[in-house]
Amino acid sequence: MKLVHTIKEVREIVSEWRKEGLTVGLVPTMGYLHEGHQSLIRKSVEQNDRTVVSVFVNPIQFGPTEDLEAYPRDINRDMKAVEEVGGDLIFNPEPEEMYPGHFTSFIDTTETTELLCGAVRPIHFRGVCTVVGKLFNIVLPDKAYFGQKDAQQLATIRRFVRDLNFPVGIVACPIVREEDGLAKSSRNTYLSPAERQAALILSQSLKKGKALIEQGEKSAEKVKEVITESLKTEPLARIDYVEVVDFENIQRVETITGETLVAIAVYIGKTRLIDNFII
Repeated sequence: MKLVHTIKEVREIVSEWRKEGLTVGLVPTMGYLHEGHQSLIRKSVEQNDRTVVSVFVNPIQFGPTEDLEAYPRDINRDMKAVEEVGGDLIFNPEPEEMYPGHFTSFIDTTETTELLCGAVRPIHFRGVCTVVGKLFNIVLPDKAYFGQKDAQQLATIRRFVRDLNFPVGIVACPIVREEDGLAKSSRNTYLSPAERQAALILSQSLKKGKALIEQGEKSAEKVKEVITESLKTEPLARIDYVEVVDFENIQRVETITGETLVAIAVYIGKTRLIDNFII
């Protein structure tokens, strides 16, 4: 396993792999890797001859009041995590490497970014799509791997890959959870012990919504109501949104038919957590 910091190094290594006829998978991350990230890397290792993991805290997807400086970073920890599951190359650039002086070109998206996190983080998905597009052009992977926990991100990346004809397969991987149900997230490290316990209300509330649908409920409003009332029972929880949308377009639905995403964002103390299920 090798660690590099420049685009030139990545391209040289991948070029050698290509000369050998090897397939390449890419797992884009912001680092501080946990078992959820490792599940993506494992899937890439299973499906490709070589796997590249990018570790880059992308500044252009953070708003002015968000946690860019506080976001956890530990490249030595990340190297161990990648090595454990068989990754071959870590690309860990500085911001100046990815965004040279007077950077003015972005990948912007509509429709899939209007609701959910896009409604409250207006620059977020422009930053995500731009950095992912750059990584696709740097690594030129056969496949790239994204987790379902960031379901709106997954849908948005699928859309821009389709719309802009990027020659890469997008592989969705299921949410990885702690034993008690909390979705794995680098932001879980921000939680105090009391907040960590309170955060269980997210997965517990979603379970109630999912059970209702499985019992035959088709009304999106009714499902939202049940999830919202459950979330309100936790004093440390402050709801950002509870939404029911079609998974392809991330637009609200009144009736649950086809592939539907039920997504929530909740502040536990000062930490904003997201979770979802797809039915």
